[in-house]
Amino acid sequence: MKKVFLRAILAVALAGSAMTAVQAANPEVGGAPMYEDKNIVENAVNSKDHTTLVAAVKAAGLVETLQGKGPFTVFAPTNAAFEALPAGTVETLLKPENKEQLTKVLTCHVVGAEAMSDAIGKMIKDDGGKHPVKTLGGCTLTAEEKDGKITLTDENGGVATVTIADVKQSNGVIDVIDKVILPKM
Repeated sequence: MKKVFLRAILAVALAGSAMTAVQAANPEVGGAPMYEDKNIVENAVNSKDHTTLVAAVKAAGLVETLQGKGPFTVFAPTNAAFEALPAGTVETLLKPENKEQLTKVLTCHVVGAEAMSDAIGKMIKDDGGKHPVKTLGGCTLTAEEKDGKITLTDENGGVATVTIADVKQSNGVIDVIDKVILPKM
């Protein structure tokens, strides 16, 4: 009886640690757990570091798109990245009359494929240190690897660094970036 009880306790302990290992597979983003069985929008709304991005996605009418089947890779700028834009930029983009421009900016952060960092790194290496990345917004970003981190240069020369990579979603992946990618103006 004692052996059965000990085995049961051991089984529960192992199951609990296995569940923790599964949950720990994705990094937290903005202080919130990111679940692989939830879509990009369902996870992003819980990140305290992405409230501006979520508000912009809603204003642009892209919620349904980013809840769709995908796969998508979203390069997700933090609130601090939006705050680094010139004063009034975010407020102007969020106005209803600027929805088309906002949509263009946001879709320049989205790739119509699930691009994990090891695959991007391989493409960069295979292309001699720089790899062009086409976005759904029609922008071409240049991916490079610097000091073990992937960077994305937009068409204006702005450089965003991936600060948290490979956050798996049910419909793709999120890579957190430290700058807002802007289309050619």
